[in-house]
Amino acid sequence: MKRSDVFTLTNGLQCSFQYKKSTVAHIAVAIKAGSRDELKHQQGLAHFIEHNLFKGTKNRKAYHILSRLDDVGGELNAYTTKEETIIHASFLKRDLRRAVELLSDVLIDSTFPERELAKEKEVIKDEIFSYKDTPSERIFDDFEDLIFEGNGLGRNILGTPESVDGLSRNDILEFKSRTYTAERIKIAVTGPYGGDRITAILGEYFGGWSLTENQWSAENSAATAPKRIVSPEAQFQDHFMTGWRIPGIHSSDRRALLLLNNVLGGPAMNSRLGLNIREKHGIAYNIESYMNLYSDVGMLGIYLGCDPLQTKKAEQLVHKEVERFISQPLGTLQLSKAKNQFIGQMALAEENGLNSAIGAARALLHFGKVSTFDFVASQIRDLTTSDLQRVANDYLAKEYAFTLIYTKA
Repeated sequence: MKRSDVFTLTNGLQCSFQYKKSTVAHIAVAIKAGSRDELKHQQGLAHFIEHNLFKGTKNRKAYHILSRLDDVGGELNAYTTKEETIIHASFLKRDLRRAVELLSDVLIDSTFPERELAKEKEVIKDEIFSYKDTPSERIFDDFEDLIFEGNGLGRNILGTPESVDGLSRNDILEFKSRTYTAERIKIAVTGPYGGDRITAILGEYFGGWSLTENQWSAENSAATAPKRIVSPEAQFQDHFMTGWRIPGIHSSDRRALLLLNNVLGGPAMNSRLGLNIREKHGIAYNIESYMNLYSDVGMLGIYLGCDPLQTKKAEQLVHKEVERFISQPLGTLQLSKAKNQFIGQMALAEENGLNSAIGAARALLHFGKVSTFDFVASQIRDLTTSDLQRVANDYLAKEYAFTLIYTKA
């Protein structure tokens, strides 16, 4: 096997291995099972399952699950998104078998004991209340609820205290039977091993997992008309969000949108929003733009927090920056710098082995393959100023924008 390869186990599980010289290795399991896959009475269930995977198996109690990697300095964790559940582990290279066996135990043999479910409901309700105390975080989910109104994508991943109280073990088993199927589960390993060893050990622990064929598909409702909502939710500063519905992860426009977003308000300190609104006008401490790409639809959003007296001006400046992309193509030098910056950020992210493992598992989930860094970089380099201006015109016009503002009561 090559130092990077994709292979399939006898039960249909697709896997990826990437060689990385390091004292540490990583494994990630990506499952296409998120909050949009919940039935109407199951809000918060995907996240609830993620928590309870670690609460007991046929072979271990919760303490032994949590201690198995912690005892050797490793880490076991998971998270839930609108479309995915990700379980991952990081560990010293000598502990590969320990980590793979533990993840297989958690995924295949979790028992979801009733007593543990009751306790975890209280933990999750505390998580919900903590989240409600933080408007700068809550506005992101409330904005998605606005932009995807009536769609499972709009529902908060955590659920509500009432919906969490109503979840049962039967709900867990029903949800898993629908979504934990061979086609919807991918495994990726990054570490200093030979490919044959990875194939053998994944086959040993995951190859006997009896999985059914997928027969479930979440629906996507029609787009709602743009709305503007101002709500008295803030205490000291206003929280402002505006954004647009854009195509999903399979769209040929996604890379142009990703590059545009990076120039507009990405993580670098020299983003247009940062330089203009924060540095030039001194309006906002926190300001960013971001994209969430789902399988069939996506969104690009802009967030900032500011003094209530500055919100109107901030909103005008935000739309002025977006309008620049629509009316003024980037110059040749600007585009070259933007590409180099984005590719450099990609390279830094690749250095993180856990990011690489999760990224590979997610790539298998959405595309059935793992593209090389060089291939993705070449796709970015091929973008033109016309590509960026076209997607700005197609998707980011002011009349298409949704807006949500938390203002001081």
